[in-house]
Parts: sequence; C-alpha cells; structure tokens
Amino acid sequence: MSLHPINILEKYWNFTSFRGQQESIIKAALNGEDVFALMPTGGGKSICFQIPALIKDGICIVISPLIALMKDQVQNLNQRHIKAMAITSDISKSELDTMLDNCIYGNYKFLYLSPERLQQELVQDRIKQMHVNLIAVDEAHCISQWGNDFRPAYSNILKLRQLQPSVNVIALTATAKPEVVNDIVDQLDFIQPKIFKQSFFRENLSYFVLNEEDKYYKLERILTKYKGSSIVYVRNRRATIEVTQILEKNKIGATFYHGGLNNKHKSDNMKAWMQDQKQVMVATNAFGMGIDKADVKTVIHLNLPESLESYFQEAGRAGRNGDKAYAVILKNKNDEILVKNQFLKVLPEVAMVKLVYRKLCNYFQIPYGEGENSTYSFNFNAFSKTYNFNTILCYNALLILDRNSIISLSNRFKNKVLIQFLSNNDSIFNYIEKHSESAPVIKSILRSYGGVFDFETEISTIKMAAKAGVEEFELIQILDQLYKDEIIELNISKTDAQVTFIVPREDDRTINKIASIITQQNTLKKEQVKAVTNYINNDDVCKSMQLLAYFGERNTKPCGICSVCVSNSKKASLNTEEIRKKVIEILESGEKSSRTLTELIGCSSNQTTDVLKQLLEHDIIRITKTNTYKLSHL
Repeated sequence: MSLHPINILEKYWNFTSFRGQQESIIKAALNGEDVFALMPTGGGKSICFQIPALIKDGICIVISPLIALMKDQVQNLNQRHIKAMAITSDISKSELDTMLDNCIYGNYKFLYLSPERLQQELVQDRIKQMHVNLIAVDEAHCISQWGNDFRPAYSNILKLRQLQPSVNVIALTATAKPEVVNDIVDQLDFIQPKIFKQSFFRENLSYFVLNEEDKYYKLERILTKYKGSSIVYVRNRRATIEVTQILEKNKIGATFYHGGLNNKHKSDNMKAWMQDQKQVMVATNAFGMGIDKADVKTVIHLNLPESLESYFQEAGRAGRNGDKAYAVILKNKNDEILVKNQFLKVLPEVAMVKLVYRKLCNYFQIPYGEGENSTYSFNFNAFSKTYNFNTILCYNALLILDRNSIISLSNRFKNKVLIQFLSNNDSIFNYIEKHSESAPVIKSILRSYGGVFDFETEISTIKMAAKAGVEEFELIQILDQLYKDEIIELNISKTDAQVTFIVPREDDRTINKIASIITQQNTLKKEQVKAVTNYINNDDVCKSMQLLAYFGERNTKPCGICSVCVSNSKKASLNTEEIRKKVIEILESGEKSSRTLTELIGCSSNQTTDVLKQLLEHDIIRITKTNTYKLSHL
C-alpha cells in the first residue's frame, strides 16, 4: 500500500501537519510534474523533495552547490535512519567508484552531487544505471545568470535530464526575482511546470534600519532590551572576535562563528548558542545555512549586506516560531563607501582576468595550445607577488577562472596561519627587549588583531610582513621562534596548493568565451549593491513593502511594525511644536545628548535633529564642549 505524505512526515520528522504550500508541492512531484518552488528561508524546502523521494521506489539525485549544506542534510537524513550520501570534490576515484555502486545496489534513497561532478564520465555512466525517482535542484537560482551566485556548472544539470529523460525535476530556491524564476524554468527545460510561490511577507518580522554613529551602543541597547537568542552579522572574521569581546565585557553572553574556525571550535560555539548558554552569535555570512533555531528574537547587521537576496535570507532566520522578531540594520554615513569598496572595487574586469590567466600560464611555462589537464603545485602568495598583483583582485580573478571551468583550484588554496599569544603584556615586552629583531613583527600583530590573546586568530602573513618591513619567509621564521620560546601557539597550514588547467592555453581567446558572463556578473553585483543602498536610504516607503516589491510582489500594504511605519506613526502622534516643548522641558533638568532626547521623547532622530536646529537658530539652546545640549539661560 502506498504511503501518504503525512505518514512519512510523522514517521521521520514527528510533525502532524504540513506548512504553507508544502503538501501541494509534494503532490505535484509525486504526480510526475516538473515543479518550481520559491519558498523563503525557513519555509521547509528540503521536505518538499525528500518526502516524495521516500514514497517512490528508487533514489533521488540532489544537486547542490554548497558542500557544507550537502553534508548537513546527509547527516540529518542518516540520523533519521534514511540512507543518503554526498559525493564531494575531496573524494578519491576509488572511493567514488564504490559510492556510485552503492547508489545502484545499496538501497540508498538520496545522492547529493555538486554540479561539477556531473561533468565526469564515470558519474554519468553510473547515473544511467540507477533507478532515479526524482531530480532535485537546490539553490536553483545558481542556474540563472541573473540569479544570486550564478554558477556556469549548473548548466550540466541538463545532461542529467538527458541521462534520465523520464524523471521529473523539482527546483527550489529561497530568493529569486521574477526574471530569475522565468530563467530557471527555461534553463531546466521544464514543460508545463507547476510553479509555487510562497509570499515573502512575514507578519511577525519587524524590519528596522537605524542611523547610528555609535553602533556598538545601539547594539547593546537592543540586545539588553530583547533578551532572546540573537545573531549579529559582521563584515569579517576579526570583527566576530572583537564584537564578541565588547558584548561579553558588557555582560551580554556572546560567542562567535566564522569559516576559519576548526570543527571543534565551531561545534562548541554553536552548541553554546543553540542551547542558550550564550544569547548572541556574532558571525560572518558563512553562518546560518541549515541552522534550525526557531526562537531567534533579533538578527542585527552591523554592516551592510552585499545584496537584498542575502539580507532577506539572513534576516529571515529571526522569528521562525511565529513570535514577534526584529531584523535590524545599523548604518552610518561611512557604510555606503565601505560596501562599495568591499563588493565592487574587488570585481575584476575582463582585462584583469585575461592578464591573470596569461601570467598564470607564463608562471608555469605552458606553451600556447597546450596544458590541458596538467596539474602544478601553486603558491598564491608567491604568484601574486611575482607580478605585483593586488591580492584581492588576483584572488577573485582566479575564482572566476575556477568557477567557469578554465582552471581548477585545490581545496587547500586558502592557506591559514593561526596564532595565539600565550604570555601577558609584561612578558612579551620583556621578550622584545631581549629579542629586538622580533619587535616589528610582534607589534604589528598586536596592533592589527585585537583577539590574539584570547583566541586562536588567523593572520595575513602578506600584510604583517609588509607592515613589519620584512619578507614573508622572515616573518614565518620569527613566528616559528616565538612558538619555540613559548610566546605564541602557532598553526601553519601547508602553503602549497594545486592548480589544474582544464582547457588548452589560448590566452585572450580562452577568456573571450566567458567575457560576457564576467561583465554580466559584475553588472549584477553593482545593481545588487545599489538596491541595498536604495533600501537603507528610503525612509518614505514601508521596509516590508520595499523588500516585497524587490521580489516581485505588488499591491502590498504597510506592515505597521517596521522602522518607517513606526516613525510615521510617531510623526502622526507628535508634531514639531510638541517635540519642541518636550525638549525644553527635559533640558530644564540638565544637559542631554540628542540621542538621549530622542529616546526620552519617543520620536525619530530626524525629528529631534530638526527641532534642535530650530532651537539653536533662535538661541534657546546651546551646544556644550561635550556635544550635549543645554538651555541658553542656564
């Protein structure tokens, strides 16, 4: 007897009902339809392909671009006693052969693959022999050139349809604009697809954009007011440690997460946050994918996100339990410059990619027309220094070559030097007096990395060598001596990586084939950053309505709970004359800052500023030496 989807849901997930459009999506997949599902973060996308795959005989092939997410889903399925495996790039050929055999003969229900794996002839041959019951394309926006994080290798999915022509496909994504949805349907060759779009509206989520010169002060006030579990997103790894230390000093329990932590450190920090031993997780955007914590009260961005797609996913991790929750961006006048420097100035143009590719071929002395499938040991630092490249632009150019299958970079490409000072300040400066040659290196590190006494910290050997005025190899030698003298803990990963040339060298002709993709992706990044700056600067339209409009939802109504709606409500209840009277009344008791006045009155900061300007012009108030305000007659 065929099982009903609800029976599978109860058996493996212990839920007694579906959410939103889940059941309709599952039924369409079971009926052999090609399905597109657009479901916001936390909408339960994975269940939509996992349940039909469990009901039908055979194995479901899941295409995903994220190794960490693949491993996480496989682990979750295995914990539910469902046989699943992920074939990732670090698996040897002999292991691959055995694993593919297991998919044919071992009663496995799920095979997770990266799109790059579909290029391999061995994988294609074995897929032909598998009894495939469903093809699931996760993060489907990656197949569209106008989607966030476009990956050319996703075009290989069409090959999968050719290998299994009778199998239907379900494509899923959390964020996609209307033109991206249409592109996905076309790229996957859907015929009369069933398209499900869940509204992006979150009635319990309050979006706030706050203009704050002192972001840390406001951060502490928010986290003190709302005691629930929180995520604070920051720009880089170093900031995760610094912000954690600031919060801990202010007696707000915090831990941190970034991609450079070892597995134990990640696991310990995650456990502390998940079990509410720590209120706050301070993280880079590497954190959050696959995290299922329903009671997150606030998600706060201390820096601007790179796109509204990524912001919507990160903000959407708040309030999944249905309780009132807050997604807050703290901005100031420097943020727009910083976001453009971080995401736009590091975009290599076509000419830069051509130059890096040509120099890479010269570096390994590859003759024109040759080099296909040749592999070399590769030291990125030495390469970029040889040609005096900007390291970030060079690195991003190599990633473009890798992503577009011109070259392949090994997993060890990102090398790490991790250190932690074991001695206190006095001991270190006593050491410097006796070992003066180490002084520039020690001082450069101490002035650049705030958490180096408390945590194992990743340092940039290139930057520190330049700052200390030494060669990189000299810096490594000094670090090694500090380790031997028990001044620091030191962990240096191997600097050798590997680069494989996938196509023959044809210089500009090689890059011309992908030039339009490079240009289009750069254009997309610029548009995304512009959309972010428009969002944070538009204080006239409801924040929820702005986000919904970006994702193609029209005819929406003000949410009533975002920063714009709340400000408009305050404006309606407090006119300028009332605020003026309240300012004078409060200042009768002593001088106050503009921030304190705003909080005491309960109006917007812009309203307070306008009133203060009027009072200054009429000499009713004065500014003190400490930038507070006082009545002129006092």
